[in-house]
Amino acid sequence: MKIRKVPLRICIGCQEQKSKKELVRIVRTPEGNIEMDLTGKKAGRGTYICPRLQCLDFAIKGKRIERNLKQAVSPTVVAELSEQLSKKENNA
Repeated sequence: MKIRKVPLRICIGCQEQKSKKELVRIVRTPEGNIEMDLTGKKAGRGTYICPRLQCLDFAIKGKRIERNLKQAVSPTVVAELSEQLSKKENNA
């Protein structure tokens, strides 16, 4: 059998390279909304982050989300993302 290549992405928080399935995608939709993409298939510009609040804090402090999505991120969106990540972190 042929060995399949595992797609790798870099977390914008901890800067570690991990498999795409381990990370959560944050996407800027064509309408300009920033939301979490749990399926990884939504249309728009995306970036990847570990499902840990610590990585989200690093990404916010370094303005990495804004840089990667090429759009300013409001505090309400940050609160929404942290709430969703904490739910995902607790389920894991």
